[in-house]
Amino acid sequence: MSTLIYILNGPNLNLLGKREPEIYGHDTLDDVAKRCEETGAEFGLQTTLLQSNHEGQIIDWIHEAREKAAGIVINPAAFTHTSVAVLDALNTFEGPVVEVHISQVHKRESFRHHSYVSLRADAVIVGCGVQGYELAMRHLGHVLKG
Repeated sequence: MSTLIYILNGPNLNLLGKREPEIYGHDTLDDVAKRCEETGAEFGLQTTLLQSNHEGQIIDWIHEAREKAAGIVINPAAFTHTSVAVLDALNTFEGPVVEVHISQVHKRESFRHHSYVSLRADAVIVGCGVQGYELAMRHLGHVLKG
């Protein structure tokens, strides 16, 4: 059984730590990658953190995860609210999926209250800052290790 977790990030998350720090904080995606790697190691899990501003690339990574990964942590960012294509790709993945959002999306604009990805996600973590990624890794560790 694979011990690899894909951590997929959508548009503008490459600017994490620089863009709207009052909403998203000061940690960078590199900080998130390091914390996920450390948390995953506690459960014998390996991680691959990827980010793209392109919907098709995220879909390709989900397809790749079907063959390589035991689970997916995904912060689809704005694609959360718009992409049936990301949902369809996630529906082809047989392992557990955890959706993460850094901000409390339900306190933001109304269009952010709907998530296509939640229709597939086994768990959703919202509003915990970048700590949400660590919580997602812990959840997957418990689910995958029984």
